[in-house]
Amino acid sequence: MSTAPQSQVIQLTDSARDHVYRLMQREKKEGSSLRVSVVGGGCSGLSYKMAFEEKPAEADKVLNFNGLQVFVDPRSALFLSGITIDYVDGLNGSGFTYENPNAKRSCGCGTSFSA
Repeated sequence: MSTAPQSQVIQLTDSARDHVYRLMQREKKEGSSLRVSVVGGGCSGLSYKMAFEEKPAEADKVLNFNGLQVFVDPRSALFLSGITIDYVDGLNGSGFTYENPNAKRSCGCGTSFSA
C-alpha cells in the first residue's frame, strides 16, 4: 500500500466528497473508504467505477480528502492521473462528473471514455 500526493492521481472536489459521505450514511457504510477505478466497458471502451470498501489492496494508492480515504489500484491510476471528480446538482440533473485529461473521447453519458 503506497500513499501518494493527491495531485499525482486524482482530485476530489468538496462537493463530490460531501456527496460520498451522504451516500455512505444512506447505505449504512459509515467508516468505509471509496474505491475509484477504471473498468472495461461502456460506450467508449472504458468506464469509471466507484464502490465502498473496508480495506485497500496491497498495491493500492491511498489518498485522503479531509478524512475520506480513497483507494486507487495501479492499473486504474494510469487512466485516472490528473482527473478531477466533482458532484453537480442542477436543473439538468445531478451526478458525478469526471474531467479527465487522459480521455481522448468521452460519450454523452459522461461515465465512459477512451484513452
